[in-house]
Amino acid sequence: MTRRYELRERAARMEETRRRIVEATVALHEAVGPARTTVAAIAERAGVSRPTVYAQFPDDLSLLSACGARFEELHPFPTLGDLALEPALARMYDHYAENQRMLAHIDRDARVLPALAEVMRPAHEYLDAVASKHAETLGGGESRATIRLALDFATWERLDAEGLTASEAAALMARLASCAARAG
Repeated sequence: MTRRYELRERAARMEETRRRIVEATVALHEAVGPARTTVAAIAERAGVSRPTVYAQFPDDLSLLSACGARFEELHPFPTLGDLALEPALARMYDHYAENQRMLAHIDRDARVLPALAEVMRPAHEYLDAVASKHAETLGGGESRATIRLALDFATWERLDAEGLTASEAAALMARLASCAARAG
């Protein structure tokens, strides 16, 4: 009986340690970005040693995957489903606005961290599928490329920098996609 109790206690401590490491990593990724986050900084913020971080997450992919899952849990990726293009873009742009700091770091760092690019692959594939679905609805042409461009975080950043609201940016990009469909 005593042994089972000790194992449960140890497992609970390990899970708590893992949770603290992931929370520290999410916070550092939002503050400085994944590429500038060090294991030493994670360990310090989580209150553990560097070897403990490596024991829980032996490689970048495992740590970035856990971090991505936690961020997704806190800030779910929008379901665009059966929405028409303009409302789908507006929902996506609202998500970008709510998570701008983290997403800017991720967008920048995915270019230099292969493991981060791998973690982001499902999100990009989903956006590719959304673009294809809406391009079919519009009748093709060059609308798929235009819609995929409209769904890109960097496009939203540029439109936001121009002072457009999410709904204004969505309307503009939906009109652009319609023009691209007619031109093709």
